[in-house]
Amino acid sequence: MTEEPVTAERPDSPFHTTGTDHMTIWGSNAADTVAFYRDLLGMALVLRQPNLDDPDQTHLFFDTGDGRILTVFVSDDRPSNPRGQRPGVGGVHHLCFSVDPERYEDVMAALEEAGKQYNVFDRGIFHSLYTTDNNGLVIELTADKYDYPDDRTAEVLATAQRIREEAGADYAKDEHLQAALEELGLDPEPYDLPAAESGVGGVE
Repeated sequence: MTEEPVTAERPDSPFHTTGTDHMTIWGSNAADTVAFYRDLLGMALVLRQPNLDDPDQTHLFFDTGDGRILTVFVSDDRPSNPRGQRPGVGGVHHLCFSVDPERYEDVMAALEEAGKQYNVFDRGIFHSLYTTDNNGLVIELTADKYDYPDDRTAEVLATAQRIREEAGADYAKDEHLQAALEELGLDPEPYDLPAAESGVGGVE
């Protein structure tokens, strides 16, 4: 199988996207949705209006923290379904939101107080916590291991990719990320994050 090159350079395509505007998911009811995304995750509810394609439903808009929006279609006649989502081609595997690395312990404490189960993993290039929303959709809360400019993320990750390939590693690890930061002249201090397993099944 031919592998496509990984690079921070923009491809030669007819046009380029300029960022993520919003994601929309099917939700259950407004009360449970607001309780999870606003009251637990701390996303401001910034707009509420009818679903313009189906006015019998309500369309909730949440600010995820940086002006990028998560929207949810809800209806009061739909109960929440915490049993989980059906996997399949075209389905959503999970949603990921960033959290302040310096408040990671607070995030875990808040989830515990809310009765939410979660798992924490060291994913090599970042730290991830996984839980579920009120409908069983997997929610990942990720914290950067190092403080570097957001506008250099693609450059950092592409450099880490090259370094890990040169090392013959199966996936990008902390040492590849550190080497990438050094190569790019970025020398930030690491955040103090809790120790965690990699969560990688059978990959060394």
